[in-house]
Amino acid sequence: MVPLPGGVRGGLIIYKNMSLKTKIIPYNPDLKSLAKDLRRNMTLSEVLLWNELRKKQMLGYDFDRQKPINNFIVDFYCKELSLAIEIDGDTHIYRYDYDDERQKTLEKLGVHFLRFEDIEVKRNMNNVLRVIEDWIQKKKPTPNPSREGSVKDGNLKKV
Repeated sequence: MVPLPGGVRGGLIIYKNMSLKTKIIPYNPDLKSLAKDLRRNMTLSEVLLWNELRKKQMLGYDFDRQKPINNFIVDFYCKELSLAIEIDGDTHIYRYDYDDERQKTLEKLGVHFLRFEDIEVKRNMNNVLRVIEDWIQKKKPTPNPSREGSVKDGNLKKV
């Protein structure tokens, strides 16, 4: 995650969170250009994981890369799951307290986190993907029954 000095001045992320209620998370619009730059200059680990997450390859969920949330940018984010995935590499050395505070700030907004070491992504992608899949299977939102359909005279009817 990359911080930006100053407060949140505008912009909103609106999504349905884990309980399928609309949740609004503010973001700092000044982060958009920085996020774009970070997408152009991803680390090797970010590129490798992005190749596995993009185009809804992870159980059909849509992930964004370098996503502004509040005053930070997370490496990967799935708004439907409220899940941020961070890769801790060289930029995180000696910043554990800072990273912890940023994570706590975003968790207060309902964001869940999975963190992986840079080297783990490079050397053991299968395990990284398994951890993400397991988290999704355990935490995925339940469908809204009113949108699933109803039974009428023995036939399934969409509502």
